[in-house]
Amino acid sequence: MTGLIVPPGEGRKLITPMQEVTFKVTAADGSSISVFEVVVPPGFDVGAHSHLHSQELFYVLEGELELFAFEPLKRTEDSWYDWESPEGQRVVRATVGACMFVPPGTPHAFRNPTDKPARMLFQSAPSPDHEKYFEEICQIFDAGGSPSRDAVQDLRDRYDVTQITPLRFEPPATSSDAPPADRATAGTTTGTERVAR
Repeated sequence: MTGLIVPPGEGRKLITPMQEVTFKVTAADGSSISVFEVVVPPGFDVGAHSHLHSQELFYVLEGELELFAFEPLKRTEDSWYDWESPEGQRVVRATVGACMFVPPGTPHAFRNPTDKPARMLFQSAPSPDHEKYFEEICQIFDAGGSPSRDAVQDLRDRYDVTQITPLRFEPPATSSDAPPADRATAGTTTGTERVAR
């Protein structure tokens, strides 16, 4: 039996303007846990969501992210930024070395509120559920036009994702950038595939 060593920068990449996901360890490698390296651009918010059966781990490698993993006193449909748990837990500004574990059934989210990309190690079990989720949402976004809400919802239903607040991508505007609405759907990739979470 042999193990697996993945050099820096190696692994299958799926890229959209919203995220860059590199597959590091997968079910095809014999792992029961999927491991990804994820680059989170400024302004990306995955939205609060939960998984009935999956568990996840997030570890900040570079930059800063806002994180939470708890059931709030009150869920709001628009945003999770001000949520608080019955025990007084609140959203955390996580820097390099911070880690978040998410047990099944726990609402959680991450977002990059800064003007610089963040990078994290993301683990999800059981594999290959999240691998397939990334691959299939890539197909939905590559189909062209506005993604079908029904197709995205069907995908979430099949892969144990209950969305609570909306996914958002609102990059900070600079004078040389296109308006945020244009940047969210624009962009090219070279030698990679595209995906959004």
